[in-house]
Amino acid sequence: MRKLSIQELDLKNRRVFIRVDFNVPIENGKVADDTRIRATLPTLRHASQAGARLILGSHLGRPKGKPRPDLTLAPVARRLSEIFGTPVGFLDEMVGPGSKKRMESLEEGVILLENLRFSPGEEKNDPEFSRALADLAELYVNDAFGTAHRAHASTVGMVKHFPKAAAGLLMEKELHYLDMALTDPARPFIALLGGAKVSDKIEVVRNLLTKVDRLLIGGGMAYTFLRAQGLHVGRSLVEEDKIALARELLKQAGDKLELPADHVIAESLEGGSAVKTVPTGEIPEGWMGLDIGPETVATYRKHIAKAKMIVWNGPMGVFEKEPFAQGTLKIAEAVASSGATTIVGGGDSILAVHRAGVAERITHISTGGGASLEFLAGAKLPGVEVLTDA
Repeated sequence: MRKLSIQELDLKNRRVFIRVDFNVPIENGKVADDTRIRATLPTLRHASQAGARLILGSHLGRPKGKPRPDLTLAPVARRLSEIFGTPVGFLDEMVGPGSKKRMESLEEGVILLENLRFSPGEEKNDPEFSRALADLAELYVNDAFGTAHRAHASTVGMVKHFPKAAAGLLMEKELHYLDMALTDPARPFIALLGGAKVSDKIEVVRNLLTKVDRLLIGGGMAYTFLRAQGLHVGRSLVEEDKIALARELLKQAGDKLELPADHVIAESLEGGSAVKTVPTGEIPEGWMGLDIGPETVATYRKHIAKAKMIVWNGPMGVFEKEPFAQGTLKIAEAVASSGATTIVGGGDSILAVHRAGVAERITHISTGGGASLEFLAGAKLPGVEVLTDA
């Protein structure tokens, strides 16, 4: 899946609209985590060095089509200016005659528009708002993979007003690795899926079962599968309405899908609660599984050590609580040490590899979240589909 790259555009003296993903946490009027801002710096540097004048558009949070002071992108403009090393203008009027006039005489090398979701036209993919955004620029680039699964004005609607639409360097990287996993993976190909719910990852499980050599399950979602096998899971998280579906997926999987053999359990998540490890099927009434146990870690590590490609999405347990963090952190270390091509996605998994101190040893950390899950499920992403084929 190759899309036209920003590197193939003539950018000199052109106004370029770049859809970025600056949906970052803001605390006390300052950016608390600039990871997503830094992720798009290669694209911005390339465009700036090629002589482009940059108009950046992003959303922040869910303001539901109305301005909210706590969701302004002004702090992001300040932070971007600091780490990019060049002045970044900020325009609180997204579209209209004043905006267009300022863009046409753009003196700053970079200008960031106010939160696009302050306009109801953004999420509605409104044709008039789309045209007004497109009127600001001469070229269009999407570097926001994390929003590519949304058909909004800035990701889909405005694109048709440009003869070509290119992928930024971050978008290219995301598509390269995720597409590789689905179409040409090195083998053995292992996927690790965790997190709380089967329902969040049904189509991912279904699609990956046709691609992987082994699918290793952890986290709360494991207990719906275990209940589907008729095993006792105590008070562990189970989606009762998904048991039949889990049974169907197990049948489809054959011996490809592996579930935990033991569990770290407790009666409560509260501090001071007793914690112990038990084999699968032996979780007492009133207790719940909150992490994979040491036997499961050892088994999963053996699979991981043999892998040539690994996709990981979702923690193995409630890893934000110390007694239940070890499964996730040991899996993070195993993935990083595997020597395989490794792709990690999902906020909690990303947090885990950072907490384990192994993020630098992961081949690709996806900024996508929901978009990466939909891609792995085999879905077409609207924001990718509208980009020009290379």
